[in-house]
Amino acid sequence: MDRIRIVGGSKLNGTIPISGAKNAALPLMIAGLLSEETLILDNVPRLADVVNLQRILGNHGVDIMSAGKRPGDHEYQGQTLHISAANIIDTTAPYELVSKMRASFWVIAPLLARMHEARVSLPGGCAIGTRPVDLLIMALEKLGASITIDGGYVIAKAPGGLKGAAIDFPKVTVSGTHVALMAATLAQGTTVITNAACEPEIQDVADCLNKMGARVSGAGTPRIVIEGVAKLHGARHTVLPDRIETGTYAMAVTMTGGDVLLAGARPELLQSALDVLTQAGAEITVDDKGIRVIRNGAGLNPVTVSTAPFPGFPTDLQAQLMALMACAGGASHITETIFENRFMHVQELARFGARISLDGETATIDGIAGLRGAPVMATDLRASVSLVIAGLAAEGETMVNRVYHLDRGFERLEDKLSACGATIERISG
Repeated sequence: MDRIRIVGGSKLNGTIPISGAKNAALPLMIAGLLSEETLILDNVPRLADVVNLQRILGNHGVDIMSAGKRPGDHEYQGQTLHISAANIIDTTAPYELVSKMRASFWVIAPLLARMHEARVSLPGGCAIGTRPVDLLIMALEKLGASITIDGGYVIAKAPGGLKGAAIDFPKVTVSGTHVALMAATLAQGTTVITNAACEPEIQDVADCLNKMGARVSGAGTPRIVIEGVAKLHGARHTVLPDRIETGTYAMAVTMTGGDVLLAGARPELLQSALDVLTQAGAEITVDDKGIRVIRNGAGLNPVTVSTAPFPGFPTDLQAQLMALMACAGGASHITETIFENRFMHVQELARFGARISLDGETATIDGIAGLRGAPVMATDLRASVSLVIAGLAAEGETMVNRVYHLDRGFERLEDKLSACGATIERISG
């Protein structure tokens, strides 16, 4: 099993290219099931989750071709996928495939919308709380599906096709919004989703669906209106840059000091996180090339932050911020409001010497002068990268074990960091 070895203490200087967003690429790939024509996606990141989803879509009969590099391509330019779902041969998504990642459960929406039936295993994925699928099922039932759960499988049927409906989510749900949006594109009549998630990735998927002939308006706001169409056609779409990867590297630079351009990053996708980093002592500037993060080595200021749905501070950057605040001059407070059980990185950060105490959903971080390297273990995707950030700033050697979590969400992390002067390497086996 691979590990990552880090020797801390080097400042980061240079350019880090930002990859396509995992949280947009996955639902965009799934949206390919809605049309019998080919969907071409550019800037798809090379991640374990993308490979897994290709396998799942292949099981339904989808042909996926990954275009190779072209002359003049940048080293980290994402891949281009040609997704062709002309013939869906199987509407079952089996447990052994769905259990590897939660987002694969979303295939239920296009399968039901286009084939009028689906049998999809209840999901697996990150071990951060229950993250139930009840709101997704509620949305599909509103659209006229009959749903039963049998032997760990959700069996959905809509013999006459789905019908437009009013879907009012009792709480903001990204996965529920994705599922309702995709299913409603082929429903008869108009669907109105209220209390919809406003994340940029939802808007990116809606933009792509509109290119395919869907009639979606209001994506990126709490009220989305979808006028159903009889069928969707092929299209070409570029995945937007990954705001979580952007925020993660911005925090790494703030932690270690240095001067890094996050090439291709878009500030409006994570303004709340950039505001927090400015408050902590980073100097952030924006131009047409991306976001530049500079810190001259002065002390870090403590911050108080609550995670919130977009445009608030992202839950997916909570662990990274906690690592950063471990060396701030004073006490910081981070409240996690989105997922329960999302503080599993606390014990691992403590191995670096970090002083963190938990009270319910709030963590108090008492900043110390410096961290010391340690052997640590990744527990989930975002927590694992917080250990890398801590290791970059810690004195001595850090060994991060179980890095397969990292490979699910960060493309060539050690290459991007070592190109900016970090002492970091992957050890195989």
